Amino acid sequence: MARNTCVHPMALLGIQNMIRAAIIGMGVWGQNLVNSVQGLSKDIQFVAGATRTPAKAAEFAAKHNIRMLDSYEAALADAAIDAVVLATPHSMHTDQIVAAAKAGKHVFCEKPLGLDHASTKRAAEAAAQHNVILGVGYNWRYQPALQEIRRMIDDGRLGKVLHIEGNFCGPSAYRFPKGHWRHASDESPAGGMTGRGVHVIDAMMYLAGPIDRVTAQSKRLAQDFGSDDTTSMLLHFAGGSTGYLGTIIATAETWRMQVFGSNGWVEVGDVSHLHTWNLTTCMIDRSNVTNKQKPVTTSFPETSTERAELEHFALCISKQQPLVTPEGDAVRNAAVLEAIIRSSTTHSTVQLG
Repeated sequence: MARNTCVHPMALLGIQNMIRAAIIGMGVWGQNLVNSVQGLSKDIQFVAGATRTPAKAAEFAAKHNIRMLDSYEAALADAAIDAVVLATPHSMHTDQIVAAAKAGKHVFCEKPLGLDHASTKRAAEAAAQHNVILGVGYNWRYQPALQEIRRMIDDGRLGKVLHIEGNFCGPSAYRFPKGHWRHASDESPAGGMTGRGVHVIDAMMYLAGPIDRVTAQSKRLAQDFGSDDTTSMLLHFAGGSTGYLGTIIATAETWRMQVFGSNGWVEVGDVSHLHTWNLTTCMIDRSNVTNKQKPVTTSFPETSTERAELEHFALCISKQQPLVTPEGDAVRNAAVLEAIIRSSTTHSTVQLG
């Protein structure tokens, strides 16, 4: 999402009608999205669903009053559905978004929108051409701590952004058996980048702007099958800042992001990322720069980022205000992912346009 698209939901009035959505893909994450809003939101509710294994989702669908459909195409043809929410394999996203746009359905897609720049841009262009709202599940942007870092940059408290470093790691490689789609090289190129690292890239671009150069390495070290499990990269931002990112998917759960500014640093991080983050801040004492300041930790009211992103999507629909655009950060993110894949394959630095 570029910063000049649909404004934050707190700045919008409530919508006139509840958005009726269909959940496509009812595995663990699809069910998590339903749980975040069903019976809790006044802006969006799930009225229908479709999945590749309907028997596994039947009990969940009945519990949440979700009408099961036999295909994605049935959801697109259903006049009682305003929007589709995609929790499907990565490689399916682009074609599903284009189909939804042609059917006149608004569409919210789990990240990433696509696995390369061209297909992701094609999806965003289809949404724009058919006047439907396209959203993407980069839920970190709805974290109050991340929004506070953005404010600290905007109002000058943090100073000039010099460097950002982050990691997003966990045991994902061990969660799925041999042959599972998440181990396929065309579904999870560059290992943890597609499932985890793209979140950090989006957060970094939200804070420091577009990335114009990457140098990456990606290896499979822990198992003799599946996707890469150890991926790291050096980043350069068009505004001059630097960064690095690691995503290891054969270790214990952890994540962290630290932003270094000319006035001090801020940091977020924990084991779980699906809760409301704390923010740790440490600033320079300008009266005596050798004085080592103690970090200060700030907490924020509990927030469901999944509910926030889906309600923001619903509110943008009601206002007909674009969310993901062909030139926005969600499409740029795919270009960065593509560059990381190419860099790790060719063992070279890749420049982005």
